[in-house]
Amino acid sequence: MQDTLHEIRGTGRAGDEAAEIELTDADILDAMRHISGYLDITTEDFRTIYHLAHRHALGRLLGDFTAGTLMRTGIQPLLAGMSLVEAAREMVRSGYKALPVVDAQGCVIGMLTERDFLQCFNVATFMELLLNARDSAFELTHRWHEMPVSAAMTSSVVAVSCYAGFGEVMEAFRRHDGRSLPVVNSDGRLQGLLLRKDFISAHHPENL
Repeated sequence: MQDTLHEIRGTGRAGDEAAEIELTDADILDAMRHISGYLDITTEDFRTIYHLAHRHALGRLLGDFTAGTLMRTGIQPLLAGMSLVEAAREMVRSGYKALPVVDAQGCVIGMLTERDFLQCFNVATFMELLLNARDSAFELTHRWHEMPVSAAMTSSVVAVSCYAGFGEVMEAFRRHDGRSLPVVNSDGRLQGLLLRKDFISAHHPENL
């Protein structure tokens, strides 16, 4: 399992890795010009205040966030030995574009996505797949019934722990372009699924 998972991140708290925007002296002086009255502080004083305010704001806005607080639960994972037809039915039923693949112990060993289906049939889009299916329906049907999930899934999985904070989740999404991340416990067992759209929506400025 450890060789299969690319990396499981997440022991810190939210905001630990959220970088500040570096202020130059020119930025600070321009801001100070817009404040009426006399300011008896240096640019370094201003930068220190900004640094402290930034940390305080992150703690206030993101301090309670962990992947576990936002993940979707009740996920029915796929099994490596399932056929692609069975997996496709389960994905359609779930409404997700990707589902985790687990072993007998419930540990995440892969992800099966719509893109994996396309790559399996050497096409780039579903329109191309439909056109190929019209010309070679028998071959397509045979492959769907015979090929197991293990042959098509992405086995190098980027997962996060239930305790992963804001910065760690941001980094995990940055490292791959998938729409979701498996959330696992310390043993690598599936706990839920964190969707990129849920994460972005929850941290939109209007919702903070």
